Amino acid sequence: MAKVCLLFLSMVLLFSLSFAQQPRKDKCQIQKINALQPKYKIQAEGGFTESYDYNDDQFQCAGAAFLRHTVYRRSLLLPSYTSSPLLAYAVKGNGIFGIMISGCPETFESSQESQQESQGQRFRDRHQKIGNFRQGDVIAFPAGAAHWIYNNGNEDLVLVVLQHTSNAANQLDEIPRRFFLAGNPQSGQEQGQQQWQPEQQYSRFGNVFKGFPSHVLAEAFNVDQETAKKLQGENDQRGHMVNIEQGLQVISPPFTGEEQQYREQNRRANGLEETICTARVRQNIDNPVRADIYNPRAGRFTTANSLTLPMLSFLQLSAAKGVLQGKAIMSPHWYMNCHTVVYVTRGNGRMQIVDNRGQAVFDDTIQEGQVVVVPHNFAVVKQAGDEGFEWVEFNTNENAMINTLSGRTSSFRGLPVDVIANAYQVSRQVAEQLKFNRKETLIFSGGKSSRQPRVSSA
Repeated sequence: MAKVCLLFLSMVLLFSLSFAQQPRKDKCQIQKINALQPKYKIQAEGGFTESYDYNDDQFQCAGAAFLRHTVYRRSLLLPSYTSSPLLAYAVKGNGIFGIMISGCPETFESSQESQQESQGQRFRDRHQKIGNFRQGDVIAFPAGAAHWIYNNGNEDLVLVVLQHTSNAANQLDEIPRRFFLAGNPQSGQEQGQQQWQPEQQYSRFGNVFKGFPSHVLAEAFNVDQETAKKLQGENDQRGHMVNIEQGLQVISPPFTGEEQQYREQNRRANGLEETICTARVRQNIDNPVRADIYNPRAGRFTTANSLTLPMLSFLQLSAAKGVLQGKAIMSPHWYMNCHTVVYVTRGNGRMQIVDNRGQAVFDDTIQEGQVVVVPHNFAVVKQAGDEGFEWVEFNTNENAMINTLSGRTSSFRGLPVDVIANAYQVSRQVAEQLKFNRKETLIFSGGKSSRQPRVSSA
C-alpha cells in the first residue's frame, strides 16, 4: 500500500512539474509572425507612450514587452522603476537621465563657494550621478532601479524600450509592471482599439505613494500632511510626462562631441573593480567608427554586449544596430542563444524568417516603426529596399551569438566540399562555388546573383 501511495505521489509530482513547464514551451509554438505597429497610446502633458501588444504570441515567446516614448522638448519622464530590466535606444534627439540606487553616493553637488556667496540663502543641492545621452545611444536600466529621463534638446526625444519580463531578476509574473514615484499616471489619456488590462503600466494607477496614508508619509518625510498629499499626486492632471517650461535645473558636467570621442577611444573594461554605483550604463552603437562589421558597398553592423558594456552581463541583455545600403543583404543567419526583437529605425527592407520545419513564418516588407520578433534559432535574412534599411535589435542574452549560413565565416564554409556535394547532390565544382563564392562575412552588397554566371548542377 505504501509503495502504491509513493508511486501515486511521484506521478502527481511529475505531472505537476511537466504541467508547470508546459505553458513556457507553448509560448514559442509560432505558426506565423507579423510585423507589429503600436497598439496603445497614453498621452500626457509632456509627451506620449506607445505600447506594442504584449499579449501577442511573438512577445510572449520572447518573454519581453516593447514600447516607444516620445518626450517633448523641455519635458520630463517622471521617476519610476520596473520589476524587470530595461534596455533603451535613442532613435532621435538627446537628453539626460538619472538612475537612483539607495546607498550610492551623491557625487554631483553644488560648490561651497556659491553657497557662501549667497550667505546661506541659496540651497546647496547634491544628487546621485546623472548622464547625458544622444541619438544612437543604448542605455541599460537595472530591474528595480528608479530612473528618470529629461529632454534638453531642441526636438522631440524618441526612445524605444525593451522590458525583459522573463528575466531572472523579475520575481513577479511576466506582466510588464512600472512603479511610478511621482505624478498621477492614470490621468493620461488612453487610446487604442481595446481597453488595457488592469495590470498594464500606465493606466488606472497613481504613483506608489498614493497607497500610503498621508499621515504616514508626513511622518516618514517629516513634513506636513498637505505636502504629503503632494507626493501622492492627488490633484496632478499632467500624466506620466510633465513639461518644465523654465527648463530642468540639475548639476551636470558639459557634454560635447569631443568628450564623447574621448570616451569611446579610451574605454576601459569596467569589471570586478567597479560597483553598481559607478558602472557605465550607456554606449553609442550608431557611430560608424564603432562598427564591428563594415562593408563600404553594403553597410555595417555594430553590437553592444557584456564585453563592451559590462553592465549588460547583469541585465542578461544586449543590442545591435544594423545599416544596409540599397539592395544590400545580411547573410541568412540564426542566433544561437537568444530571442531577438527587431525595430526598424529608417527605410524599409524585406525580411524572411524560417522555422525548424523549413516553413517561412514571416516573409514581408517591414517599415519604419514596425517591430518583428525572431525566436531563438529561427533562421532569418534581411535585404534592404532601394532607399536603404536601418534597424536596432534587442537580444535576450548578454552576449548574443550569430551563426551565419553563407559568407566567409559561415557554418556552410566550415563544411568539407565533398560533404556539400553529397548533401545537396551537386558536383564538386558547384560545391566549391557554394562554399567560396561569398568572401564577405555578414553584410553583402546587393545584385550579386544577377551578375554571377550560372553553373549547371549536373
